[in-house]
Amino acid sequence: MTEDAGLGVEVFPIGSDTAILAVRGELDISTAPVLHHRLAEQVAHGRHHLLLDVTEMPFMDSSGLSVVVRTVNEVRDVGGTLSLSGARPVVRRLLDLTGVGLTCPLYDSVDDARRALAGEPGEPGDTAAAVRHEEAVTR
Repeated sequence: MTEDAGLGVEVFPIGSDTAILAVRGELDISTAPVLHHRLAEQVAHGRHHLLLDVTEMPFMDSSGLSVVVRTVNEVRDVGGTLSLSGARPVVRRLLDLTGVGLTCPLYDSVDDARRALAGEPGEPGDTAAAVRHEEAVTR
């Protein structure tokens, strides 16, 4: 895991076009460039389906939100997706209040997100499976 400016980001490639980025620490004006750089690296390596595991990210401000929105747009331009998993209540509230959850799927766990990215069916009522189905229908 690399750690710059108090933010740790560990990358777990899954196949040639997908990666999970585990984020640890607060995402704010001083750390947002670190995350954006790591995300851009993955896109440059051909990984266009990205999952941010923010389970260990207790706080995100508008600078972090900007990185998420910018990355959603960047990966969409190359046919990719950005998803988040494990958002704590304070982070989830920011994402919900700003409507980011409408353009960037939010999952309770990495397992839910991985199933959705792989197109695997989930359990009845599984939000990851529902989101994957809704995305497929709207395309």
